[in-house]
Amino acid sequence: MGLKVALIYNLKRDVKNNDLPLDYYSEFDSKETIRSIAGALRSGGHEVFLVEADKGILNWFQNNKVNVVFNIAEGLYGESRESRVPAILDFLDIPYTGSGVLTLGLALNKALTKKLLEQAKIPTPKYKLFKTPNDVSDFGRRYPLIVKPNSEGSAKGISISSVVWNKAELIREVERTYKVYNQEILVEEFIEGKELTVGILGNGSPFVLPILEIDFSSCKPSGEYFYTWKVKEYEKEVEESLGLTPIWHCPARLSEEESRKVTDVALKAHSVIGCVDFSRVDIRLSNEGIPYVLEVNPLPGLDPKDSNLPYIAKCAGLSYADLINKILELALERRKLKARDLALEERSVH
Repeated sequence: MGLKVALIYNLKRDVKNNDLPLDYYSEFDSKETIRSIAGALRSGGHEVFLVEADKGILNWFQNNKVNVVFNIAEGLYGESRESRVPAILDFLDIPYTGSGVLTLGLALNKALTKKLLEQAKIPTPKYKLFKTPNDVSDFGRRYPLIVKPNSEGSAKGISISSVVWNKAELIREVERTYKVYNQEILVEEFIEGKELTVGILGNGSPFVLPILEIDFSSCKPSGEYFYTWKVKEYEKEVEESLGLTPIWHCPARLSEEESRKVTDVALKAHSVIGCVDFSRVDIRLSNEGIPYVLEVNPLPGLDPKDSNLPYIAKCAGLSYADLINKILELALERRKLKARDLALEERSVH
């Protein structure tokens, strides 16, 4: 029997305000992605309502009853913006797909995520967080270093100039990034090695999909040799001659031992950050064979053409509709188990 499903999203727009960076709306979803997810859910027999995650969502949910929410909303602004929709849904006791308030708030803060990874003895590049450009130092680390806004996703704020090779470049890049994004700046060691991303599905005993390797050898014409914002934004939309189309290898070109280490680290990171239903973990496998976790993505992109997770799922034999409906199924199973556990706990009290 089909369910009433609200698909809640933030719609990607073109930047028309010169005061905003070009990547301002990069985390938001295109009309094509929204249509594709809605179509996948309808193919599963569900009735779908499209709800934009603006200031009217509380009123919408108070006036419209649904069984579950498929959440892809990134949030409009603020350091914990991805947590806002789940917080409203928790308040209204409406089940939803994906991770909750604490996990989404934590994962968007790169430095806090790295602290948890370090405590769990999960490899992550050494780093330093700077509140302002006034106290910048290279904190005794070897170059190259990479400079990032601390609370952005979708590679926002990351360009070729983000990789710095000396202190003068470091100071200049921190100042530039702070001026544009007006937030704490993360500086970490740039890890030379293979760029990998790991898709994870499931709860209780989540499973890893085939590891994806992003090979930048085809990007030499542009000079882009890692996942910058420009590559993420345009990698499937421009001519290969422009050098913004890395080659995807899935499964990744890894030995059995390397695959095992990457899988173990990804699952551990997924668990430590508190992800549920699905996630994507970005990893750099160093030239010394150490899998460094760069980021944990509890709300990974679901663009049917451009996003890593749908491609990985396809390589695992899951169609796009299979992936979307599997995510919904996992959320419903998790909610059912939670209700059962609460009922058991209540009976034991009485």
